[in-house]
Amino acid sequence: MANISTSKNVVVGSIEDTKIEDGFFILKLHNETNENQCIIRKIDSCFIQFHFCINGAAKFNFNNGSYAFDVSSEHSLLLYNPQRDLPINLELQANSKMISLLMSIKKFHSLFSQEADYIHFLSDDNKEKKYYDSKPISPAKTVILNQMMNFNIHSSIEKLYLKAKSYELLSLYFNRTEDADIEQCPFLVDEQNVLKIRKAKDIIIARMAEPPGLQELANEVGLSLKKLKDGFKQIYGDSVYSFLFDYKMEIARKLLETNQHNVNEVGHKVGYSTASHFIAAFKKKFGITPKKYIQSTISN
Repeated sequence: MANISTSKNVVVGSIEDTKIEDGFFILKLHNETNENQCIIRKIDSCFIQFHFCINGAAKFNFNNGSYAFDVSSEHSLLLYNPQRDLPINLELQANSKMISLLMSIKKFHSLFSQEADYIHFLSDDNKEKKYYDSKPISPAKTVILNQMMNFNIHSSIEKLYLKAKSYELLSLYFNRTEDADIEQCPFLVDEQNVLKIRKAKDIIIARMAEPPGLQELANEVGLSLKKLKDGFKQIYGDSVYSFLFDYKMEIARKLLETNQHNVNEVGHKVGYSTASHFIAAFKKKFGITPKKYIQSTISN
């Protein structure tokens, strides 16, 4: 079993640690600060590690910093060493996102029990040897990673969703034929389409108080309306405005927690012209009014 812990000097960011099942963990790391984030996890030698840097960059330090692996945006790193523990000592740069899959060798081997020759480091000759690999993340894998990072799924089936997406990700990771990516995501054959969808997301976030209409947004990023809607759903797991609504509510929640703004001010900052509309939206998202939410943060 993995021994997973966070160092005391971690800079505040978003770190989600989900145990999918015995021998299988998913870490979702999102450093929204302007400082590098230090994350330490104790991982024993029975685990294989897959690290996917969605954007930004990260550095993995080993042997007390005597050597390191740099992982840049849209690149992955596989770590496997059955001879010794490989604790995670990670420096996640400012404004970076990463997803890590940690799976026991026993569980991983069971997925490919008939394919040891196909996954060459699982063969009898290699299974006791260390193996490191770094490679770019293809557009199809980028879609899956963003779906894992941003989704609108009921909490009761969240683990099932993440498990399914993880298996899909591993299938593409070990697929030798890049044509499979094309079949999985025909819209995203051209990586420029991925960049256009990301640009659309950045635009609505930057202008969340007065977001453009869908057609205007499509024109601005150079996509048809249908491709914008379909592509956004593929990458972010939600429609454009549903994604924006969730983002605005999260920003509002964080602003309320500072106790530096009243309800009206927060509502205006996230694009609501009247307090009543903002209060209704906030209650729809969180099941509580902004005022009661502020009171709950003070009492805690």
